[in-house]
Amino acid sequence: MTNPVYPLKAGSVLLKPERPVGIAGYGAYVPRYRLPGREIARVWTGGMGGSPVKEKAVPGLDEDVATMSIEAARSALARAGIHPQQLRAVWVGSESHPYAVKPTSTIVAESIGAVPGVQAADWEFACKAGSEAMQAGIGFVGSRMADYTLAIGMDTAQGRPGDALEYTAAAGGAGYILGPAESALAIINATYSFVTDTPDFWRREGEMYPSHGDRFTGEPAYFKHVLSAGQTMLDEMGTTAADYAYVILHQPNVKFPSRAAKMLGFKDEQFKPGLLSGEIGNTYSGSSLIGLAATLDIARPGDRILVVSYGSGAGSDAFDLTVTERITEAVGKAPTVRDYINRRTEIDYAMYSRFRGKLRLD
Repeated sequence: MTNPVYPLKAGSVLLKPERPVGIAGYGAYVPRYRLPGREIARVWTGGMGGSPVKEKAVPGLDEDVATMSIEAARSALARAGIHPQQLRAVWVGSESHPYAVKPTSTIVAESIGAVPGVQAADWEFACKAGSEAMQAGIGFVGSRMADYTLAIGMDTAQGRPGDALEYTAAAGGAGYILGPAESALAIINATYSFVTDTPDFWRREGEMYPSHGDRFTGEPAYFKHVLSAGQTMLDEMGTTAADYAYVILHQPNVKFPSRAAKMLGFKDEQFKPGLLSGEIGNTYSGSSLIGLAATLDIARPGDRILVVSYGSGAGSDAFDLTVTERITEAVGKAPTVRDYINRRTEIDYAMYSRFRGKLRLD
């Protein structure tokens, strides 16, 4: 099978490198511990009102963005089949880095054996920090500054006790090794970013918990950016929803991505494989990236995939990908997203409070 090449039309706003780039390897990570939505409702509403998700993933006492990123990175390396020192950049996108002043990326690079000849940096843009790191990786590889880069989107659960965010703000993420198209599991045909200054979600320096604009987070935040980025990608590529096997959208909850997908013309069967928020919650920077990993776990050669991330503040990154025959070589080399979802230990709100430091004694 010959991998298709999709040329961009003159004056296109899409981003596409001179050298074709793709995903050489990928890996996800979801913590074992799960806090059911009904348990949060029991504590704060006496069990009334229900929960928007079944449960959410919660990191253990010995887990943070650095440790979880290392796990995802190791899986990505296993699927890519490359040596860590072939990486020329290691980037970690998150809004919950363990240190205010000390990079997460150097911890990850050292732990996987990529140092010292490697570029390392931490990225921030709310929930799309991981996807913007992927775009930078496309630039590195596409310009031949590097053959391989690693971009990770990973977060821990955040949310003020009793706030609506506490039901859905979860932990987990995924990492992607970007490399030349000829060694890729999926070729990135093009990418596009749509951003505006829309303050729907924020946390000032020194504040423990983020704040949000309630219904303002839907419109003009999530839907304006996700739909604009997704529709622009379709228009510029000359495609419709029918040309794609799957679509993955950022998942702050269950309703938003399903509604947005239908507004873009997609059918239920095209987005369900990547719709994981109902099972593990919103993993912030890892949300759309975990969805993509779950889809690549079941994708077949020739499948075309549309991915649209979203980060409050606000912006969306869209990616058009085509799965190659090399996807079959990745089978069995690392745990799948479903493996992590099935590996679960349920905890109660008291244990969750201990794990997340909700009880302040000073």
